[in-house]
Amino acid sequence: MMASRDEAQHFVECDLCQQPVSFFCRRCGVNLCDPCVPIHLRVKSKNGHDIVDYTSKDDDDKCHCDSHPQNDCSAYCKTCDAPICMLCVSIKHKSHEMSELSDKIEELLKIIAKENDQLQSSKHELERILDHTMKMLSSIPSIYKQRKDEVTARGEEWHKQIEETVKKLHQELDDMRKEHEAVLQKQKKEFEEKIGKVNEMNAKTTKLQKSKNVTELKTFVPVIEKQTNFSEVSQYSFPKSFERKIDEYLEIKLKEKESSNRKILDVPTVTSVIDTGFPANEETNNRLYGMAVTDDNKVWMGGASKELKLFDLQGHLHHTVSITTHGMFLCMYNKHVVYTTNKGVKTISDTDTVVTMFTTGDWWPRGATSAASGDLLVCLRKDDQYKVVRYSSTGTVLQEIQYDSQCQPLYKQAVYITENVNGDIIVTDWEKKAVIAVDRLGIFRYSYSGKDSDFRALSVATDSVGHVIVTGGVGKKISMLDRDGRFLRYIIPEGGIKDPRGVCVLGDGEMMVGECLTGIAKRIKYLEE
Repeated sequence: MMASRDEAQHFVECDLCQQPVSFFCRRCGVNLCDPCVPIHLRVKSKNGHDIVDYTSKDDDDKCHCDSHPQNDCSAYCKTCDAPICMLCVSIKHKSHEMSELSDKIEELLKIIAKENDQLQSSKHELERILDHTMKMLSSIPSIYKQRKDEVTARGEEWHKQIEETVKKLHQELDDMRKEHEAVLQKQKKEFEEKIGKVNEMNAKTTKLQKSKNVTELKTFVPVIEKQTNFSEVSQYSFPKSFERKIDEYLEIKLKEKESSNRKILDVPTVTSVIDTGFPANEETNNRLYGMAVTDDNKVWMGGASKELKLFDLQGHLHHTVSITTHGMFLCMYNKHVVYTTNKGVKTISDTDTVVTMFTTGDWWPRGATSAASGDLLVCLRKDDQYKVVRYSSTGTVLQEIQYDSQCQPLYKQAVYITENVNGDIIVTDWEKKAVIAVDRLGIFRYSYSGKDSDFRALSVATDSVGHVIVTGGVGKKISMLDRDGRFLRYIIPEGGIKDPRGVCVLGDGEMMVGECLTGIAKRIKYLEE
């Protein structure tokens, strides 16, 4: 207390004489030293005086009336929401609703106590997080040293690869240089001969313009008309920048590493063919749409009829379930097949009963997929707007993905959807003719629109390595991308594939792909054992 008082006196002066302060008048708000206290008390004040030790000036537990500062408050005006004294009760607030000040204090204390209890109840969790944070802080040096060592080792590996690539490209450029020089030497000789011929024709023309010999003129006309059209001579161009060759080479190496130890088959094999038996749609002639693989390696398929069919991988039909719409968008969720209708998401129970999981209001659901988090990701459409929504199993909206960082729409026509092993959410956009990927937070990652202008992204699936498999539409190939959206290769099985649309990954390096017009599903092995 003495230290605090000495410190206060050191910094604060008496308002009357500038000596070190010792006391404070609460009613007047005046700082006072010891000698000035009696002087101040002799000053008349309608509010009176309340002299306290300076260090205790803020410890007043009394509530003074704003209208009559000399009086303590003893009541509370509910109408004005303010504490008042007894004089106010009988004059200014006479007709207002009142309560005891102690009642109001008790009410406020209850609110404060409740909030404080909630704060205290969260203290344990805060302490747990703090403990975890401290452990993470202590492990930062070792973890980051390990990561730096990994980067160094990988860098040394890439340096070797780059050196080999540089030597290879230098040799390639040397060979191109020799070829280029030979071509240009030949072209130089041809141009010199042509220029000589032009000069010869010009000299002959000048001579005939002077002589005007009609016989020679008639003879020369067919000669000059037969000369080569020199404007058709093409020139050899220099090679374009080779620096990107290194980038391309390193990307190939990176793709090989990401493909694990299993190589993609040069010619994928068809191990079984399933005739699904779906009828043709009267307008589009499409037969086979969506498909989803079960835990026991059977495949649900939907087509242009109001039923879902369950096949094993050898093509035997195990089960058929009637639904009220075409089986266009299918996925597995909690070991049950799920499909979407125009206003909701439905599933088939163990008793073959159609159960509505949840509805989607004014938004029309399209493709759906189960997420590693146990949620359901659904593409939705309303008029010309499209978005992806993450739902809980009961239909609670957990996340909406609709715009990029510039507040522009991500999708123009979001149709099919899947989740990759790294958490990316990948959608096929039929209007953009592209696959669009965002990360698990909904932040744009990449867009892939094919190797040529005929590319279409109809359906999409991913495998355990992170490959992105895209069916490319009527008469097109199956495209395979890496997890960052870079093209790896086409998947063209023996015997070909026609009009691929529905696709699902079976595991063990196999996929099931549906031909939408024939209704045939092909089981394709694309990875080596």
